[in-house]
Amino acid sequence: MVIPAIIADVEKVEVVVAHHERATLRVGDVFLKIDADQTRTDVEVEAMAMAPIPTPEVLWRKPPVLALAALPGTALGRLGEPSTASSAAWAAAGAAARMLHDAPLPPWPGRSLDEIASHLDGECEWLVTNDVLPTDLVTHNRRVAEAALRPWTPVFTHGDLQISHVFVDGDEITGVIDWSEASRGDALFDLATLTLGHEEHLGDVVAGYGTDVDLDVIRAWWSLRSLRVIRWLVEHGFDPSAPGCEVDVLRSRL
Repeated sequence: MVIPAIIADVEKVEVVVAHHERATLRVGDVFLKIDADQTRTDVEVEAMAMAPIPTPEVLWRKPPVLALAALPGTALGRLGEPSTASSAAWAAAGAAARMLHDAPLPPWPGRSLDEIASHLDGECEWLVTNDVLPTDLVTHNRRVAEAALRPWTPVFTHGDLQISHVFVDGDEITGVIDWSEASRGDALFDLATLTLGHEEHLGDVVAGYGTDVDLDVIRAWWSLRSLRVIRWLVEHGFDPSAPGCEVDVLRSRL
């Protein structure tokens, strides 16, 4: 593949994230996302074009590579680490989520309630059968997660609104990255993903969001999301039992 001249003279390549499904490299001020599943890239490009909030500029696309311009600022935080971002920045993230959720729906659907519940049950069974987590911890959080499994009015969701995907400069949002999971979904899932492991900033996010939300449902999504992703994280070389990460989130629900 011929690499465009915009990055041809850069001397350093940084691996941002890499696993069995995809990889992201930083080359100067350009991010190269390499994904064998081009349907995810299709979703990402279309979702960024539709989103009413700042997103990275698409520089070029040569499958399986998507080149995006780096966003100014720094990530709102990282799971398992204290966030140094201001309360105002967290509130701005909540306001950005509300703007996205008020936007027209994307044309493609998200997962149904039945699909989510079935996947959750399968993951809980795997966690117990393989002695990954104590049975009582899984059982308790499965009960907590039940509150999220209710009908919702679909909105335009990011689908993976982790704090590492939200960039800020001071108190302002400069952009949101990684849109491959965008779809129609539950607004409170986005808010839960944004505050996972950072419950101390839930009030800031809700204040910025600007409307009443059911905090018990957000907490239920914390349990549900954590139960669902542990196997994937383990199989792709990540550690969900690191301090402040998914296993600690589940323990905090006891």
